[in-house]
Amino acid sequence: MDDILFEHYSSLRLPKQLQLQRVRRVIREELTPLQRETLLDFYFRELTITEIAQRRGVYKSTVTRTLARAEKRLRRFLQF
Repeated sequence: MDDILFEHYSSLRLPKQLQLQRVRRVIREELTPLQRETLLDFYFRELTITEIAQRRGVYKSTVTRTLARAEKRLRRFLQF
């Protein structure tokens, strides 16, 4: 029974290419420039929170808060 339910939900997934397009669009259009830059620095450029904070001249907590807000907004816009 559990397998049947899992198969049902897994069939609702979009193809990987469409998922990537949606993520790119949301990052480009729905995040603020600061949120976008923080998200890209952390996940794609693989900078640490400390490195990002030093580059911007802000506290680590500010970077952490900005990243958390960007992630929350990204999740909200990517939900079905």
